[in-house]
Amino acid sequence: MSQFFLGIDISKGYADFVMIDAVKSNVGTSFQLDDTFQGHVCLFNYLSEFKEQHAGCTIFAGLESTGGYENNWYQMLLNCQELLPVRVARLNPAGVFAYKKANLNRINTDPISARAVAEYLITHSDKVSYHEAVNSNNPSCSMRSLRKHWGFIQMLTKQKTQLLNQLEMLLYEANPDLLHFCKNHTPQWVLTLLLHYPTAKRLARAHADSLAKIPYISKKRAASLIEQAKNSVASSSDAYTEQLIISTVKEIMHLKTQIRNETNVLARHCSFADVELITTFPGISVLSAVGLFIHIQSVARFATTKQIASFFGLNPVFSASGDSLKGSRMSKKGNKQVRQILFMIALSAIQSNPVIRNTYARQRSKGMSNMAAIGACMHKILRIVYGMLKNRQAFDPNIDRYNRLNQRKTVATENADNRRLQEYDETAPVSQRQIKKRWERKQTQNGFAIESGFRSPSPPHIV
Repeated sequence: MSQFFLGIDISKGYADFVMIDAVKSNVGTSFQLDDTFQGHVCLFNYLSEFKEQHAGCTIFAGLESTGGYENNWYQMLLNCQELLPVRVARLNPAGVFAYKKANLNRINTDPISARAVAEYLITHSDKVSYHEAVNSNNPSCSMRSLRKHWGFIQMLTKQKTQLLNQLEMLLYEANPDLLHFCKNHTPQWVLTLLLHYPTAKRLARAHADSLAKIPYISKKRAASLIEQAKNSVASSSDAYTEQLIISTVKEIMHLKTQIRNETNVLARHCSFADVELITTFPGISVLSAVGLFIHIQSVARFATTKQIASFFGLNPVFSASGDSLKGSRMSKKGNKQVRQILFMIALSAIQSNPVIRNTYARQRSKGMSNMAAIGACMHKILRIVYGMLKNRQAFDPNIDRYNRLNQRKTVATENADNRRLQEYDETAPVSQRQIKKRWERKQTQNGFAIESGFRSPSPPHIV
């Protein structure tokens, strides 16, 4: 059975196609089609004629993920599988880019990119996953819709954050005393207050009884707010500033309501067992669970916790070469959205989850900075979520405690002594730093304690 590989380079509104055989030779010429009904018909006719010319062949098609522009072509090829011997795979653009870079392709055109996709299907066949046709009731379609809905909520959240930042700048000039109450977040009572009293000048003329009608504003707080407004250093109190603050607050309140409603809709229609399993972890909301689920997709893609941590950029990286050893840090490779989700989960879990709170405290006691300790908690949370999904088991703190007691200590770097085929030669022309390392290793092997003081002799050549 002959095999052929169709590389597709996706652009907005059109795509380039290149067909090659198993030895990477072109089969025909490259061509370009528009992402329209007629374009899809042309592709179907091309594949039908190709099938007739090469009886018994199988066509492996590949296209890169391009933010959604590839979905129409991808779905069309999936639908063709019932009539044509076509198998289709969605590829990671980073892998194709690395392949082109390794082949020293310095010229980048659409046909060249399409050919690189086809060659990638052959060279890295072990990394390519082909998919079967799906229908509207298939979980794959539901996940695609879920991803769109989650992205919509994220967009609304980003807009709300931008408006809150704008409101902070306006308050700095119109009523800076209120910023004291908005350090971590902007309370609802502050937004309600600004709807009626947008500037310090307006607030200074208010009555305490009127302010006290706003929820969470007591008469004592109302009197304090009025007194602060009378002594405020605010520099803006014109009608334009008032209207701008009121409009901004209304839009923020509208977005908060819309985000809450969309999140409730997402929770009602999200029937995936994995999401329900993830939410058993204290500190993970439904929205965060959906975000993790649509990015992880299936834990079967990752053989170990190290692989999933590396995929999302949470793995520690360091450089050790010769006498140089650079400290470890988070790699921050891969999709940053997962790290953003895990960061917010970690902040919540440190307060509500004893396992993560103990992890944070333990890392801080070792001298880690606040952000580094939070990063360790993010790594811990991802490993726990991975274990929950892999074993189909809800969160149980006793499992983590058992694993910590029975885990084997792993060494981050390979022990140099295991690679030595000879004893250390004192006459070797090594650096002073290496001399000290070898001397300390020798003292340890001889049973001497490496400590500061007169009990430990000075290493050779070091004064």
